[in-house]
Amino acid sequence: MHPAFRKILYAVAFETGGIVMATVALRLMSDAGGAKSFSLAVFSAAVALSWSFAFNTAFEAWETRQTTKGRSLLRRTVHAVLFEGGLVLILLPATAWWLSTTIWLALTYEAVLIGLFLVYAWGFTWVFDKLLGLPNSAK
Repeated sequence: MHPAFRKILYAVAFETGGIVMATVALRLMSDAGGAKSFSLAVFSAAVALSWSFAFNTAFEAWETRQTTKGRSLLRRTVHAVLFEGGLVLILLPATAWWLSTTIWLALTYEAVLIGLFLVYAWGFTWVFDKLLGLPNSAK
């Protein structure tokens, strides 16, 4: 599979599941209704799509230069933590504004979402790699 197509497929499939999960989580955690939770989840997914493409391009460039190939538990964990940490820094102010709340409460919401997405990202990537094979950078 062409690397660019693989990245696009990964990002779109991941964010589709992420929108559903984030909408439900935001609806349960906050006073925001379904429409506001969904619109924030869609906005966050659009930001995350851009971040995903940039981050994974950089990660795979780094991964290509490594002598140890494959994706170990440690490598997958580092990938998920770095990706989600960068995304939270980008989305935290938007979340506080969107939900008309303090940065601290938005950070609480983001912390819950981070926890959910760390598990989701690790599992999704593992399943994606099992179904489509490892990218060239990890072979």
